[in-house]
Amino acid sequence: MDQLSLIKDELKKRGVLPGHVAIIMDGNGRWAREQGLSASEGHRMGVKAVKKIVRLSGELGLKVLTLYTFSKENWKRPPKEVSFLMNLLRDTVFNELNELMENRVRLMVSGDLDGMPLSQRKSLKYGMNKTRDNSGLVLNLALNYSGREEIVQAVKKICMEVKNGSRGIEEINEEVISSLLYTQGLPDPDLVIRTSGELRLSNFLLWQSSYSELYITPKYWPDFDELDFCEALMDYSNRERRFGGRT
Repeated sequence: MDQLSLIKDELKKRGVLPGHVAIIMDGNGRWAREQGLSASEGHRMGVKAVKKIVRLSGELGLKVLTLYTFSKENWKRPPKEVSFLMNLLRDTVFNELNELMENRVRLMVSGDLDGMPLSQRKSLKYGMNKTRDNSGLVLNLALNYSGREEIVQAVKKICMEVKNGSRGIEEINEEVISSLLYTQGLPDPDLVIRTSGELRLSNFLLWQSSYSELYITPKYWPDFDELDFCEALMDYSNRERRFGGRT
C-alpha cells in the first residue's frame, strides 16, 4: 500500500476531519517563473491541482471546500493575465461540469458575482443551477471576493433594515451578520490552508475564520497534491480546538 493510501486509511480511522476546508491557493506565478514558464502555464497547472483536491475532498467525505479563486485585488494584475484567468475559469466550469455531476458536487460562488464579466457570470450561473440539487461536496469558489467588502455590504444591509424599521438595533448579533455574508448558509471553515509559505489571510474569510485552524505550507499551489492535502488534514486531526476555553 502506498503512502497516500496509508494516510487516507489513517484519516478515516481517526474520524476527525474538518467539515469545511478553505484554501488560499497561492504561488502559481512564482512556480511558473522558477520553471521558466509563463504565468498562464502556472495557472493551468493550478487548475490541475484543484481537480485533484476536489476529487479527494469528495472521496474523504468533506462537506465544504472553499477555494480562494480570484480576489477583488486581482483585477490589478496585468490585463493579459486577468483575461487569461477569466477565460480559464469559464472553460474549466464547462469542462468539469460532467464530473461534478457524476460526483454529486454542488458548485457555489462567494463574492461579487454581478461584477464578473458576462461570459463568466453566465457559465457560473449555469454550473450552479445545474448542480444545485447535488448532495455531495459543496465546492465554493471565492470569486471577485473581498473579506472587508463582504462585511461592509452586510453592515449596509443591516443599516437599511434598521432605517426602514424591519429590524431593531437590539436584534443585531453575530448570527444576523453571518446570514448576510456571501457564505450565508455555510458553516465557518474549520481549517484554512495557505500554500507558498506566506503568513497572512490576504482579505480572505476575515469574519468566518475567526476560530479556524491555520495550516501553512511552503509548497506552491501547482505542486500541492493529494498527499500534501492529507498531511494537512492529519495535522488538523492532532489539534485541540478550544474556541477560547481552557483545556
